[in-house]
Amino acid sequence: MNIEIIFRIAGIGILISVLSIVLKQAQKEEQAEMLTLAGVVVVLIIVVQLMSQLFTVVRSVFNL
Repeated sequence: MNIEIIFRIAGIGILISVLSIVLKQAQKEEQAEMLTLAGVVVVLIIVVQLMSQLFTVVRSVFNL
């Protein structure tokens, strides 16, 4: 497994959490929640792409 992907997801998580804390301190809770939701969506897109690659490899291994 490529460790770069794990670092990318962790970096996104850290960046989103810091920005969310800053927005909450500025009393902009709605924007903080939307930012958190956007971060989750971005990470889910990355994970779905990885799962697609995994299924492609499994199909090629088993000749399906």
